[in-house]
Amino acid sequence: MAAGDAVALLVREERTRVLATLIRVTGSVDLAEDAVQDAVERALITWPRDGVPAERRAIDVIRRKARRPAKEWDAVALHDSSPESPGVVRDDLLRLVFTCCHPCLSLETQVALALRTLAGLSTAEVARALVVPEATMAKRLTRAKQEIARAGIPYRVPGAEELPGRLAGVAATVYLVFNEGYAPGEGADLVRGALADEAVRLARLLAGLMPDEPTVLGLLALLLLQDARRGARTDAEGRPVLLADQDRTRWDRAMIREGVKLIGAALRRTPDRPDPYVVQAAVAACHALAPSWAQTPRDAMVSWYDVLLTMHDTPVVRLNRAAAVSERDGPGAGLALVEALDGLAVYLWWHAGRAELLHRLVRAQEARGL
Repeated sequence: MAAGDAVALLVREERTRVLATLIRVTGSVDLAEDAVQDAVERALITWPRDGVPAERRAIDVIRRKARRPAKEWDAVALHDSSPESPGVVRDDLLRLVFTCCHPCLSLETQVALALRTLAGLSTAEVARALVVPEATMAKRLTRAKQEIARAGIPYRVPGAEELPGRLAGVAATVYLVFNEGYAPGEGADLVRGALADEAVRLARLLAGLMPDEPTVLGLLALLLLQDARRGARTDAEGRPVLLADQDRTRWDRAMIREGVKLIGAALRRTPDRPDPYVVQAAVAACHALAPSWAQTPRDAMVSWYDVLLTMHDTPVVRLNRAAAVSERDGPGAGLALVEALDGLAVYLWWHAGRAELLHRLVRAQEARGL
């Protein structure tokens, strides 16, 4: 493997864990990011000359060099809390999520900062995930870091009495981290497995902290039901396989059973008004439990989307509902709903969905012109 490719791989796989520990040690997002960047730059200089170390040693090199500047702030903490310990890494990552999602920041800013820091997304990728202009997102991220420093926000998992006030931002962050792993906005990979796995793991940690919270149960159920299809999403050559064409025997039935069980538990806790994540999980369950694409319960899916719109009426939810309507009532009905939506001009999936519906209506020239 070429040196540049090796560094890129390690940054993708290890950056978040190293960064989370360094933020705990330095108390500064900027200082921690600078330390990691310095370690990567050193590797890019030395590895082409000296050769790429073996994988385990390469990870150790990146960690050691990234930790070096942090020793000036807290050598003892690093000695006692080495990132080699899985328990410490787990806690550091969870602390990082809760730090980014402090109530003194707006919900949109909480999620943006966590995506930038925890998922390692570029400013452009965060802007795309949250459907806002890149320049706006850059200013929002800068202000968020300044506010954390100015307010002296502690880097820790809050006490039980503080958890509800952080939940909305934390749940949204974990969900969007999963989305970036499950359907990356950039890059050649169809799935960034490590990122999706990290989101599922964080969702499980949240479920351990708040085992009776419907939002957390719904979030974990949603991630499990979507991730259960991972093994069938690509063919032998790595090309994407549409949901309608996937081999359902390759879906992870244990994950599906766990997800459905979590939905039931969450619905029992909110019989009158289910949580939005629970509703989204119920939509995913319609796919997961259907014996085939043709047997997917379209009426149920549209009904669940109608419920979701009563509590979370956004253009993206309406776009997803339009896709369900197109399968139930035909592409013409779906296209009318898609073309009536505003605010999705920069959203890739709006264009992709509209092109697909035009193609199904045999309007190929219009589809190609998008």
